[in-house]
Amino acid sequence: MGADKLISSGGPWESVVGYSRATVAGNYVHVSGSTATVDGVVQHVGDAYNQTLTAFGVIKAALGQVGLDLSDIVRNRIYVSDPAFADDAAKAHGELFGEIRPALTILSGLSFISADMCVEIESDAYSATLGN
Repeated sequence: MGADKLISSGGPWESVVGYSRATVAGNYVHVSGSTATVDGVVQHVGDAYNQTLTAFGVIKAALGQVGLDLSDIVRNRIYVSDPAFADDAAKAHGELFGEIRPALTILSGLSFISADMCVEIESDAYSATLGN
């Protein structure tokens, strides 16, 4: 059984690689790894704090396509390329989710598809009314 709905950002890599920006499965939305890439250009090179905020903007836009928002997120996974970026990514996450407090994992020391990327984020959201 596949996803109930596929959410696209319109990015060219979705069809080439064979993925969706997000998928709806029942009451859950699973958002693929999102970076601070806007119109094919990585934003805020070397700035994990602002890359985190920008990536969550991409995630917010995907969730918005099915009527959800950041407040519906129940789990985030933040990947940073260098352990030195973890504090800045965590600070940005805390500012966005301080009251929401979803489950969170932060992993560091990873290589991304572009050396300009220092943060990638996956999110899972839930809505009791989404699958009904």
